[in-house]
Amino acid sequence: MVGLNFDARFEVAIREGWKTQTIRKVHPRNPRPGDVLQLFTGQRSPECRRLCPDVRCTDVLKIEITFGDDGGIDRIVADGVPARDLDAFAVQDGFADSDDMAAFWREKHGLLEVFHGVLIEWARPMNAERAAA
Repeated sequence: MVGLNFDARFEVAIREGWKTQTIRKVHPRNPRPGDVLQLFTGQRSPECRRLCPDVRCTDVLKIEITFGDDGGIDRIVADGVPARDLDAFAVQDGFADSDDMAAFWREKHGLLEVFHGVLIEWARPMNAERAAA
């Protein structure tokens, strides 16, 4: 099992099942497709809580995000394929749009030119599937 910690702002999106991906730095212990993921917020604090039942990792793709001089996102390429719609990609990642995503990245990582990492995807949590029915 692999535990992933999330900012509290993503709690509802993960619980409701419309955020089913995350972007992370490359790490030797990144999950692999088929791994069970535990999704948390507040990890390593007294406020730690699980966001949903365990989910299964469906894919791990290389990702590159290119930022413009203004700090906005100019381009996202996942597994060699450029995202056609930056706003749609950002929504899948739990943001209102690509400007919201860029602002979050600036806040957490400072100004970047290019970010290289992995896009971790998972299946919708079972409780989200029941809620959507």
